[in-house]
Amino acid sequence: MFKSMTKSLSIPHFGYKDQFELDAAANYRKVITKYISQHPDRFSFTKISYMPIFIKSLSVALTHYPILNACLITGEDPTDANKVQIKYRGSHNIGLAMDTPQGLIVPNIKNVQNKSILEVAEDLNRLVELGRKNAIPPPDFKDGTITLSNVGTIGGTYASPVLVTSEVAICALGKTQTLPRYNEEGQVVPKMIMPVSWSADHRVVDGATIARFANLWKLYIEHPELLASELR
Repeated sequence: MFKSMTKSLSIPHFGYKDQFELDAAANYRKVITKYISQHPDRFSFTKISYMPIFIKSLSVALTHYPILNACLITGEDPTDANKVQIKYRGSHNIGLAMDTPQGLIVPNIKNVQNKSILEVAEDLNRLVELGRKNAIPPPDFKDGTITLSNVGTIGGTYASPVLVTSEVAICALGKTQTLPRYNEEGQVVPKMIMPVSWSADHRVVDGATIARFANLWKLYIEHPELLASELR
């Protein structure tokens, strides 16, 4: 970790923070969990967390902003702009920063762009179970393209996540809280609010791009019915 963090911190980071409302995602999650419970023969799990919804909606947003799934390739001298290339990657291999008894690990779910939310949930459950046993195989750590860190399960609101050197963006999800918000009629209502913190490689991604990308991801999470409109 010492070497990887030292290398990562040499990258010029750009931060962007926002808040997502999760009320619609919570209802969507309930519907999926009910469906799972009605078909126990089809699934190895009995419910899903929010993460499969976040992961799949992130992948859908990436199809519109492929630069966030790219990587920067430099020569021996990383400051030589003439030797720098941006490599676009078609596979959405979304990494998940996981806190395990052995420490921080970042496996990834491969080819999320080709998977349903339930298939993502299956992969996520497999990684979580193997992570508890320190038994995640090496291929699950390779070729990640973008990372989510669900640090909010431990605590805290906003963070400044550090990039993985082979990626140009990482997002930290803070602790979800029920907070007062105004509705369209000007009334104060309770809303489930999740803080979201992005870091991006400022050599590749400008502030406007990460803001637009984050807004699209936010739209899918706050209106999950729109995910169906992206199906081909």
